[in-house]
Amino acid sequence: MINENLDIYLQALNSANSGIIITDNLQPDNPIIYCNSAFEKISGYSTDEIIGHNCRFLQAQDRSQAERQLLKDSIREGKECKVEIRNYRKNGQLFWNELLISPVKNEEGLVTHFIGVQHDVTERKRVEYELREEKTYIEEKVRERTKEIMVKEAFLSSIIQTVRESLLVLDSNYVVLSANNHFLSTFKVTQEETVGKVLFELGNHQWDIDPLKDLLTKILPTNNPVTDYEVEHHFQHIGKKVMLLNAYRIELEGQYKDRILIAIEDITEKKELDRRKDDFLSIASHELKTPLTTIKSLIQLLQRMDPAKNPEKFTTSLDKVSVYIEKLNKLISKLLDTSKIHSGNIELHMEPFEIDKTVQDAIDNLSVAIPGHHISFSGCTNATVIGDEMQILQVINNLISNAIKYAPGSKNVEVYINNVGNFVKISVKDYGMGINHQDKIKIFERFFRASDIQKKYPGLGIGLYVSHEIVVNHKGTLWVESEIGEGSTFNFTLPIMKNNNYG
Repeated sequence: MINENLDIYLQALNSANSGIIITDNLQPDNPIIYCNSAFEKISGYSTDEIIGHNCRFLQAQDRSQAERQLLKDSIREGKECKVEIRNYRKNGQLFWNELLISPVKNEEGLVTHFIGVQHDVTERKRVEYELREEKTYIEEKVRERTKEIMVKEAFLSSIIQTVRESLLVLDSNYVVLSANNHFLSTFKVTQEETVGKVLFELGNHQWDIDPLKDLLTKILPTNNPVTDYEVEHHFQHIGKKVMLLNAYRIELEGQYKDRILIAIEDITEKKELDRRKDDFLSIASHELKTPLTTIKSLIQLLQRMDPAKNPEKFTTSLDKVSVYIEKLNKLISKLLDTSKIHSGNIELHMEPFEIDKTVQDAIDNLSVAIPGHHISFSGCTNATVIGDEMQILQVINNLISNAIKYAPGSKNVEVYINNVGNFVKISVKDYGMGINHQDKIKIFERFFRASDIQKKYPGLGIGLYVSHEIVVNHKGTLWVESEIGEGSTFNFTLPIMKNNNYG
């Protein structure tokens, strides 16, 4: 009877138009343990990608909102709270979320869970903005607009919105008259924050860029178009952007200097991909060449040596050859893993196994191999998962090894395992240098290595990529939480086997 009632309640929650989540306040970082279908639709994430996260992940890098502190204070005090907060869907699209959180207390008055109810109020915000704009537009229209100019500007606006490139239209004083949707999406801004503002003052003067000023104030007044003008700039919320600018003066009513059209092509990813490929080829050739050179030297030495006269030195040299061949073999295996994953040919040998024991075995083996570090293990799931145990072991080894490698000033690594809904969650925490936001976005991409990491530590930038793809192929998620100077926590989830079968 209880199970029937529970099924009815869950069906009711999934039928609701409001997004609903439940978090476990008794677990570290208050993770989400349930979400309904409406929340998946609002956020763009699937249940598998949501479970185990703290709900702040929806704010992405937009962390300066005062509402975040209100929510944090209310959760700490176990109080109800209602806010309107900027959130971001999985595809990066901004939406406004009306969020109500309510505490759930047990018989002793302890807050055990929080229930969050979400409403997407983006459309309401848009309508409010459009009403304000419409009022202003009508007032200005009477004073300064003629029907002919309105038609021309409407025609120009329709062209701008259909182009899959960031476009801005400025007046002669560099005030933004129009910004297309691609510009708003790329630079994470709204019409209200852009239109009617001086270009150089946008985003708290983020567009006050000297090369851009030179382009607009020195080059364009000659009435010659500017093509493929490269500008690199670091924006506060979205990081570094490399842009190709094309700018033209548009003649209206027989006058020049009336309108300026700027087309902005974001080539940041292309530049970054080219850099990564060059870095990878350079590092890979070095990593392969080093053991090969050593092996070659040792073999030449063995060829000149008489084993009967110096057997001990001969044996020692052979042992060194074996060590370097094994190192070379591991490096080639990593490259083959990457190639198989990228081509979709990775093989999974799916069998049930006890995840607690697998994690403990990995820690025991690494503790023997690296005796100078203390790897603590806490939590218990008693769960069985279906998967390729060797590949999951590879993920755990990689995360713990990275925690040791990138925290040279600390000897402690913490591993925690617990149940979150129908998943197990494994967390590996270090006390190292931390990871900045821009690097967190790309850290699981193939061949990516942060510039400061690359200078200090050797590597190919494929370990986290391989780990991420293994977890995804096991229908789990892998993510990182980190702040510069405060260490990093890598988390991943795996679905728990249901009813002791493979279904």
